[in-house]
Order: sequence, then structure tokens, then C-alpha cells
Amino acid sequence: MPAFRYESLTTNGRTQSGVLEAPSRGAAVRVLAGRGETATIIEAADAALAGPSRAARRRPSPGADHHAAVASAGRSGSILDMLWLGRPTLSRVEMGNFIREMATVLEAGLPIMQALRTVRRQATGRAMPLILDHLIERVEAGKPLHVAAREYGPPFDDMIVGMLRAADASGKMSDILHQLADLIERSTELRREVTGALFYPMVVAAMLVVSVIILVTVLVPTLIAPLAGSMTLPLPTQIVLETAELIRRFWPHALAAAVIGLFAWRAWSRVPANRLAVDGWKLRLPVFGRLLRDVAVARFTRTLGTLVSAGLPILDALRITGGTLGNTALARAVDEVQAKVTSGAALADPLERSGHFPPLLVQVVNLGERSGRLEGMLMHAAKAFDRQVNNSLKLFTRALQPIILIIMAALAGFILAAILLPLLELQSMVK
Repeated sequence: MPAFRYESLTTNGRTQSGVLEAPSRGAAVRVLAGRGETATIIEAADAALAGPSRAARRRPSPGADHHAAVASAGRSGSILDMLWLGRPTLSRVEMGNFIREMATVLEAGLPIMQALRTVRRQATGRAMPLILDHLIERVEAGKPLHVAAREYGPPFDDMIVGMLRAADASGKMSDILHQLADLIERSTELRREVTGALFYPMVVAAMLVVSVIILVTVLVPTLIAPLAGSMTLPLPTQIVLETAELIRRFWPHALAAAVIGLFAWRAWSRVPANRLAVDGWKLRLPVFGRLLRDVAVARFTRTLGTLVSAGLPILDALRITGGTLGNTALARAVDEVQAKVTSGAALADPLERSGHFPPLLVQVVNLGERSGRLEGMLMHAAKAFDRQVNNSLKLFTRALQPIILIIMAALAGFILAAILLPLLELQSMVK
């Protein structure tokens, strides 16, 4: 019977190693799971004697572990597995619920395989059972959970895979998964707050556009067109009538131009240099730019603090965090910070020089680095920035409503003048 060398984690986080006999690698994983141990390395005993083990190869640096995991995923996955674009995925809310369920089951003391199977029995919908079947198959074959997640692709992004990798390495799977669930839930909540704040102004703006189109194309021509042959119409009336005529004659062309313009804009904005310029311009807007920056800084602080507290190296944490900000200009600033930190600089100095991060965050990072409590300081700062986001949302909504009212009043006054001026002029002619 084949012999396998293994390394595993017990339920209390201790590392075990040894050699066991089993018909196959999957059977060896099941033997360890029956003991209440989670396999981290399973390899043939002959391969272990022939050269350095995977554990020895990945000890030199955490970055090497990351790249080795990615390369292993690319070698072991089939062509069909690599084409994950057609696979079902999960929303952020569903992903947060899944991570929370896994953390709760693991906290109860179940090994990783039993935890996955327990969640699988309760899974509903189309995507969740398929995702769990994939994870169970890969983990049962001896792969770490973070490698199995990376092989599946979305919804497992770099942040989730990085947290799972840290959980695998530290043995604190349930604690880190709880932190990850908190991070996903807070990110979802923040997105809902921003969407809720923008919903009412956007509805009002849409109603305004529809009302103006109806007034210009239907009401004003019906009332004023009969007067066009008997008098010289005032300038506002002429503008409204010409606009109505243009809309009636060329609305198919305008609609086609709008669709083409939308696709052209999306293609243009995909160019990295153009996207960088647009995102930088957004940050310079008076009120909206401040809201975008506050949201991004709050997300940056909470994500970085969560990743560092989970045990990820600061360089990996910065790389992952930069991809979650949703703004290319800020992501470029984080990349520059990462490059400076790689060359040996402290984290606070490049953050301050970038000019995109508030002084409070720079001070918090500086104090955290000096005291050795960076992750704790970042999590405390994240709460402060969450409050700042709420204040920025209130300021944005309060500023946007009077702006919309002013625009509505100006348009309504112009259309009213276009209607009343020829009627008043006609009345003076009759007298």
C-alpha cells in the first residue's frame, strides 16, 4: 500500500507531521479528517525523500508561498476548470453569509472537510452547491482551501483568497473567517449607504428630464404653434419650438448616438491612462470627490487592518487592498506606497507623500508602526472613517437637493416664459 508523508493542523491549531499508509491521496486526507486533523501537505513518501518538501520550499518568504500556490493551481487545473467565466458566482451578500457559516461551523470544532460538507447540506440555489462541491473535491484531494478557491475564480477575489491563505498558514481558520465576514458585510453595508444616499436625487433628476421632454415636445408646441404665423415669437419660445422640432425629427438618431457614445465611452475608459485621468478628476470634484475619497479611505483602512491582523505580510496586504478601492488614482497611489515599502521605507511616509490620504490616517499608521500595534490602530481608525463617510453622505445629499431644485426652477421658469411671453404680446396687440 502506498505511503504518504503529511503535515496537518489539529483543532487547537497545533502542527502534526508523519507518514501514513493509504490507498490514495484522497484516502489519506479522509484518514486525517477522521482523526480531527486538517491536512496541509500530502505527498508520496518517495517524493518526500527525493527532494525538499513543499513546506521547506515555501518557508523562505510569504510571497513565494503565494506564487507557488498560484502556479500549483495553474498546473493542476484542467482546461475546463481554467475557463471559469461561465461558472455561477455569488453576490457579496451571499459570499458574506457563506464565510460566516463556515466560521461558525469551524468554531464549533469541526475539521475543514466536515465543515464544508455541513454547509453543503444546507446550501440552496444554483451557485452555492456547485461552489461547495468544487471546494470539497479539491480539499479532499489534498489542496489547501485558498488554492481551491483560487482555482474556482470569482467570487473568490484576491482579498478572499489572501485571507484564506492566511487562515491556512496560521491555523486560526475560524477567527480569520469571522474577520473576513465582518469585512465583507461592512463593505456591503457601505455600498448600500452610498446607493441609498444617491437613490432619491437620481429619481428626482430622472423625473425632471422626463417632465422637460414632455413639456417641450407636447405642451409648448400645442399651445404656441398656432401663434407662429401671426406674430414674431420671443427668443425663449423660438428656442423651445426649435428644440421640440429637433427632438421630433431626430430622436432615433439621438438615441443611436447615445448608445454609440455609451459604448465608445466604455471602450475609451478601459484604457489605463484614460481611466486614471477620469478617476483623478472625480476626486477633485467639490463635494462628490470628497465623498469618493472618504469611502475609499474607509475601505482601505478596514481592509488593510483586517489583512494585517490575519497575519498577511504588509506587502501582500497592500497589493490586495489596492485592488478593492474602486478608484484607479488611489490604487496607483497604493502601488507607489507598496514600492516604497518594498525598498525599505516606513508605511507612513509614502502615504503622506501621495497626497491622497488624510493626515489622520498617516498619524495612525505612524503611531501603529512605532508601537507595533498597526493592525489595532488601523481597525480603530476604520471606525472613525466610517463616521466620516456618514457625515460626507449627509453633506452630499444636502448639497445635491438644492442644486436639483435650482435646476428645476431654472428650466421651469424658462419654459413658463416661452409660454407666457407670446400670450402677453398677443394680448397687447389685441388692445
